[in-house]
Amino acid sequence: MKVVWNISFAGCGFRSIYYVGVLSCILERVPQLLHGAAMFGGASSGCLVAAALALCFSILNMAKEARKHILGVFHPTFRMLQTVRHSLLEKLPQDAHLRASGRLCVSLTRLADGQNVLVSKFDTREELIQVLMCSCFFPIYCGFKPLSYHGVLYVDGALSNNMPLFEHRNTITMAPFSGESDICPREGTFNFFEAHYGNVSIQVNTGNVYRVCTSFLPPTLELAEICHNGYTDALRFLKERGEHSHFHPHSLQVFDTFIFYCRLQSRV
Repeated sequence: MKVVWNISFAGCGFRSIYYVGVLSCILERVPQLLHGAAMFGGASSGCLVAAALALCFSILNMAKEARKHILGVFHPTFRMLQTVRHSLLEKLPQDAHLRASGRLCVSLTRLADGQNVLVSKFDTREELIQVLMCSCFFPIYCGFKPLSYHGVLYVDGALSNNMPLFEHRNTITMAPFSGESDICPREGTFNFFEAHYGNVSIQVNTGNVYRVCTSFLPPTLELAEICHNGYTDALRFLKERGEHSHFHPHSLQVFDTFIFYCRLQSRV
């Protein structure tokens, strides 16, 4: 039986550059982990990473040039949603909504009642762009007037569900905060406290306090370090769940067995 898996990216503001390092490692070591995923989920800045994966793998070539300013919506120099929209209009293909439907899951928070809404079907390219922008709208930081989708006001998806598809046992979770996500930083000291926010486990320690605070600031001097940390955390994930060198990247059957083994080890 063919094993199906999803990948979900937690929202993390400017810290999303962490995912560039993660994706660089996976593409280099086990590319089928990305190419074979059934769905990509994300909230806030994480949904932009998920959208790139769901729509066009060629965008991932940018990950190899992390120090060059060609990361588009991933690069931490953007500050306004207008810049995000401009980048999406420039980079998304005309049939983006068709490619994304059924493959991309975006988390939104409905302003009226704070409830989470997951969107995975997009009728037009403009609708897809609007959904992505709604998921990235953090109140006050991005402005005071929430964006609308189908006439309903929404704000940052991370406020209600920062890890869409988390409830599925076959979802590989990623976050730049130390906690219980499949791919995340590890702290050298023991943590007594852990907070759960929007389906993301975040350990209470000085490292995470710094990461959360700097999520709202462009880490212009830390880009290489953050990318490197993402790479090493992804490499550790692969090593802990089996020697990745034993799996030929073009053998989907073998890789399915590998993923199935990972799920058994980490979810039961």
